[in-house]
Amino acid sequence: MQLNKIPKIKHTTSNNFFLLAGPCAIESEEMAMQIAEKIVKITDKLEIPYIFKGSFKKANRSRIDSFTGIGDEKALKILRKVSETFDIPTVTDIHEVSDAAMAAEYVDVLQIPAFLVRQTDLVVAAANTGKVVNLKKGQFMSPESMKHAVTKVTDCNNEQVLITDRGTMFGYQDMIVDFRGIPTMKQYAPVVLDVTHSLQQPNQSAGVTGGRPEMISTIARAGIATGVDGIFIETHFDPANAKSDGANMLNLNLLEKLLTDLVAIRKTINQL
Repeated sequence: MQLNKIPKIKHTTSNNFFLLAGPCAIESEEMAMQIAEKIVKITDKLEIPYIFKGSFKKANRSRIDSFTGIGDEKALKILRKVSETFDIPTVTDIHEVSDAAMAAEYVDVLQIPAFLVRQTDLVVAAANTGKVVNLKKGQFMSPESMKHAVTKVTDCNNEQVLITDRGTMFGYQDMIVDFRGIPTMKQYAPVVLDVTHSLQQPNQSAGVTGGRPEMISTIARAGIATGVDGIFIETHFDPANAKSDGANMLNLNLLEKLLTDLVAIRKTINQL
């Protein structure tokens, strides 16, 4: 997949990793614009190709009273406004076949959640839109098995596909990243490391997912050293009060330092 085929993406000649980053969920237009503006300034400065991420709805929730979104069309229109205002591409996840065509009207990349990556009808619906498809590796899947998910996309005459690793289940309430899977999956498609979801602690007794955000820098650095093509980070200016996945998100104020460090590591790797 060639990054320069994604509409509006910049800095593709920088030989840098690319970044998918933004809030877990779209909470309001104000918060989305505030986060996007901050990240655009950072990525332009560091010449990092950037795609704004935001879920227009959250279908996979531990409890029925968990935040699921502000309304599908309202959130998708905010994603479109972010794209038009800052001249950047956007990505959102879809959960049902009917979501594919709807979301494709507003965003540039359709993301298949890890729990749903084996759902053939959903993957095919995303592929048939002609948009870039980002396949999250299932927490329950081997790196080798992602070859078949990629083939579902390419068999639809869509070569624009990414694989994103978001960790593997370790017992009931923890995730680990097996970095041996990075070079394996790079045989099938460009590989992104979802740093923040890899640090989730799911299935907590309270019904609210926990996380270890203090390990974000460690996992991100290891990912760049291992040769990932892209980094995925959920970030928020107030993670403690975020309406979704706040326990494992990066505070927005820490993003520039982290990305600066990752760019330095990437430059070193490129010289080897």
